Amino acid sequence: MKQTVQEPLEELISWVEDIKHKNGSSAASLYIIKDDQVVLEHYSGRYSHEKNATQITEKSQFNVASARKSYLGLTVAYALHDKYISSLDDPITQYFPELDKDLFKGTTIRHLVTHSHGLDTDENGYLFREFKPGSSWAYRNVGVDIMTKLIHRLYGKGFPQLLNERVFTPLGFSETGWRTEPDENLVPIIDHIDKPALPGLGAASDGTEKNLFASPREFALWGQLHTQKGMMNGRQIVPSKVIETATSIQNVSYSDSTIPENGLFWYVQDVPRDKSELGERVPSGFYQILGVTGPTILVIPAYNVVVSKMYNKRYNYGGDQYLYYLREFSNKVADLFS
Repeated sequence: MKQTVQEPLEELISWVEDIKHKNGSSAASLYIIKDDQVVLEHYSGRYSHEKNATQITEKSQFNVASARKSYLGLTVAYALHDKYISSLDDPITQYFPELDKDLFKGTTIRHLVTHSHGLDTDENGYLFREFKPGSSWAYRNVGVDIMTKLIHRLYGKGFPQLLNERVFTPLGFSETGWRTEPDENLVPIIDHIDKPALPGLGAASDGTEKNLFASPREFALWGQLHTQKGMMNGRQIVPSKVIETATSIQNVSYSDSTIPENGLFWYVQDVPRDKSELGERVPSGFYQILGVTGPTILVIPAYNVVVSKMYNKRYNYGGDQYLYYLREFSNKVADLFS
């Protein structure tokens, strides 16, 4: 696709490329949809740092790591819509009576999908409680693991299969999926720049592993599906209520006003929060999801903008500047389209 790129978009590309070099990613992409039109496609780098590694193209699929939480979040919203879950305030022990009732006392589905459950695992894999449910916020995978199991228990199938049936197939997605076999279009993960890249493949495609890959285009279309309230190509693919549930603030109110707000795993802007990964200049209603390898979807419904940004380096925003870089990019996008 040949494009004439406007100067402000060139500045955004330069920022993305600068981060790629700073953090040792071998690949980057930037894909932007504005008013339902693609305004930018940018692909750069190679599949790894090895000499003669494959060049990144529009067909390249990146491992989206924890950004898969947004896909899980949609199926939780579906479970509410389908009345498999009666309320986000249902105690999780209602669905898993085998769980330790003392440890999980007061823990609801709402807590699990908004990182406010207060549970973590120690070095031996044993669960313990960090804080009372709903009293604070901590980014932990316990909620993701439990909700993955819950969707399987409710529907009798993994959440990726549910998404394939209800979303991916109707949309014609072919570049998104939980990959278990090597493919020439799958971009490996850089763990250490001086070591061989990792394939990022899993042993299963049921959503229990971090092996979801997506092309920049379909990653952006995933965001566009949300900003259009489930409507794509003139068809209501996902009920609008399902989208609204997933992307609206769902956490309880915190006494600490610096804590981020969440929808169903999405980060959602109400007012700027000091500990949030969303910049202070993005408008209310903005939401985003990201993964440890760098992939990020930014959705600004107020501007009808979706941005898909992808890298392939683990801990791509590592170190003390983690929040700064994430907030800076979202601010730059907001400034560009405001």
